[in-house]
Amino acid sequence: MPYNVRQKHRAPKVTAPIPPDDTLPRVCVIGAGASGLAAAKALYTAGVPFDCFEKGSEFGGNWLFDNPNGVSACYETLQINTSCPRMAFSDFPMPADYPDYASHDQVHAYFRDYVAHFDFGHTITFNTEVTHVRRGADGGWDVDIRSTAAAGSAGDRADGEPEAGATQTRHYEAVMVANGHHWDARWPDPGYPGHFHGEQIHAHDYRSGEQLADRDVVVVGAGNSAMDIAVEGSHRARRVNLSIRRGQWVMKKTLFGFAADQVALPGWAPWWATALRLRLAALLSGGLRRFGLPTPEHAPGQSHPVQSDTIRDRLGAGAITVRPGIERLDGDRVVFTDGSEAPADLIVWATGYRVNFPFFDPDLVSAEGNDLPLFKRMVHPDHPGLFFIGLLQPVGAVMPLAEAQSRMAVKVLTGEYELPNREEMTSRMHSDDQRNKRQFYDSPRHTMQVDFDHYLRELEREMRTQRPREARRGRVAV
Repeated sequence: MPYNVRQKHRAPKVTAPIPPDDTLPRVCVIGAGASGLAAAKALYTAGVPFDCFEKGSEFGGNWLFDNPNGVSACYETLQINTSCPRMAFSDFPMPADYPDYASHDQVHAYFRDYVAHFDFGHTITFNTEVTHVRRGADGGWDVDIRSTAAAGSAGDRADGEPEAGATQTRHYEAVMVANGHHWDARWPDPGYPGHFHGEQIHAHDYRSGEQLADRDVVVVGAGNSAMDIAVEGSHRARRVNLSIRRGQWVMKKTLFGFAADQVALPGWAPWWATALRLRLAALLSGGLRRFGLPTPEHAPGQSHPVQSDTIRDRLGAGAITVRPGIERLDGDRVVFTDGSEAPADLIVWATGYRVNFPFFDPDLVSAEGNDLPLFKRMVHPDHPGLFFIGLLQPVGAVMPLAEAQSRMAVKVLTGEYELPNREEMTSRMHSDDQRNKRQFYDSPRHTMQVDFDHYLRELEREMRTQRPREARRGRVAV
C-alpha cells in the first residue's frame, strides 16, 4: 500500500519529558519549519541531545502566514498540493475533518498539534539565527548564533536564547540543515531589456489579492504559485496576462470527486508505471492548448506536477489571457515574443527560488545552479556529521520524506546504522543523481527531484540493509 493512502493511528502522546542521552553526539538543527520539526521530533524522542534554532518567533516555516522570520512565501489562498493523508507524518495523521487539500492555516494548526502531542516545543530556541557553520578545529562543527529579538526584550527570552544582538559560538558533533529552499527568490537573470514604470514583485512577496486589486497584472511563470496568483487576479485585477515560456501539464487536484494523488503506486513499482499514472492523470485533467497555453515539449511525469482545479474555469471565462514569453519591457506595457503587448502596472515574477545556505562559506558547501548532489539527498560524503533535511523536490509532499531522513540521521547518530564509506557513498550518490535527472527535463527546478514512494522505499531499504555498528558505550563518531 503506498504511503498514507490509508489513514493511520496517531502514536501515543508523550506525557513525560524524555531526557537526552549525553553519551550521544550533540546536534544543531537549523530551522523550525516542516523539516526542522521532523528533525527535532526524531531527535527528541530518541533521546539525542540537540538545539533547534529558529530565526523567527514561531515555528511553521512556509506554512505560517506572515511568519515573523521574514522568509515565508505563504499567501492568503495557499493550499497544499498533496492530499492530507499523503502529506501527514507517518505517526500523526491530519484531522479526519480536514478537506482533501488543507489550507495553510490548517497545516500550521496541524504542526502546532504535532509539537504539542510529542511535547518537544521546549527544544526550539526562537529569535535566534544561525550565522556561520564551519568545521571545528578538532572535528565536529562550530556554529555561530545571533539573537534576532528586539533590544529590551530580555525578559521574554527563553533559556539558552542569546541576548538581543549578541552572538555566541557553540560546538556540535553534527548539524542538521533544515533551512528550506523556497525563500531566496530567483529573478530573471539577465533581466529583460527595456524599462518598466510600474511595480515588480516576486511571487515570494505576494500575500493576498489586495496587491492585485484594480491593477493591470502580468504574471510570469507556469508553476503552482503562478496559477494561484493568476486565478486570484482574475477575480480582483482589471486584467490578468499569464506569460508562459514553456508549456506545462496542469493536473486537476480532484478527479471523480476524489483527491487525485490517492491513486498511487507502491514504491517497488518501476518509474515508467508512475510516469504512466501521471500521463493518465494529465489525460483525465484535459489539456490547456484550447485555452492558449503552449503544448508541453515533455511528457507528463518529466516535470514537477503543476496542479489547479480552477485555472481552466478562469481561462474559459476569458478572465485570464495567456501570453508567450516576454521580449522586452516598454514603460507601462509588456511586449511578448509573438509581437503582442499588454498594459501593465504590476509584474509578478513567479520564477522560482535559489537553493542557498548563507551560513556556509561557499567553498565548503554551495549549490551552483541549484545543484547539490547528496547521498540519498541528505548526506554530503565529504563532510561527516552534516545532514540536509527536506532538501528535495518530490512528486508528492516533503514532510514524510523529511521525517524518514530524520529517522535515518538519528540511526547514524545512535550507531544503529552506518553510512557507506566515502567511495561507495560517492559512487551511489552519482548513480542516483543521474537516474533522477534522466526522469525530468533539465532545469534548475528539477535538480533535486525525486519520486515520493520510490524515495521513501529507498530510505527504508537503506536503513534495513546497511550493517549497524557494534553497540558500544561512549560517543558515536560521525
